[in-house]
Amino acid sequence: MKINVKVGNNEDTVTVSEDKTIKDLLESMEIAVETVVVKKNDYIVIDEELIEDGDSIEIIQVIYGG
Repeated sequence: MKINVKVGNNEDTVTVSEDKTIKDLLESMEIAVETVVVKKNDYIVIDEELIEDGDSIEIIQVIYGG
């Protein structure tokens, strides 16, 4: 399956296998689930959401401060 993945200003087409979740994608990109919010096709989703062919995934880094 091919999906579009956007992280910040970088956008790329990525190939993933069937039955992968957002969490699987983040782990393969070495991004901690706790540090991002993910939008799938313009809707915020949980990390257990399944990825489908043609999805547009946007990964938004959460900024921590103190």
